[in-house]
Amino acid sequence: MKDSVLLDTSFFVRLLNDEDPLHNNAKGYYKYFLENSIILKVSTISIAEYCVKGKVDELPMRNIQIIPFNLDHAQKTGEFAEVIFDENKIAKEKLFPRAIIPNDSKLFAQANLDKSINHFITSDTRSQTTYSKLKTHLNPQFDIIDISTPYDETFSLINF
Repeated sequence: MKDSVLLDTSFFVRLLNDEDPLHNNAKGYYKYFLENSIILKVSTISIAEYCVKGKVDELPMRNIQIIPFNLDHAQKTGEFAEVIFDENKIAKEKLFPRAIIPNDSKLFAQANLDKSINHFITSDTRSQTTYSKLKTHLNPQFDIIDISTPYDETFSLINF
């Protein structure tokens, strides 16, 4: 099974905006993943988030596999969201009659269930905080890559 990475909405925002301070980092990761045959994946959830301000045809879809949100993802999301709500001390009354599930819980569930996904790449500090809280109670099967750190530092590459 080939390694893959799940791309967060914030990754696309930085990759597609050459004026963004993290654009070069996002571009470096994107190029690194492609050159090293790491499969790029995106959730339909991230596509929906991107489409709030952008258009789907702006995304580099020919190099990316789409992961639809399914029943297994929904069940794992509930497990993850329960831990996150507890960690954030969300009162049970606020979860009744229905809980609004943060997208991070859904994306993390997808990354966890797809055994090929080793990393979730983002620049969203809130996602990273949520992941840290989740990791204190469960053992997610993937790690976070923060694109504020250049790819060559993340992967310990030497530039000549």
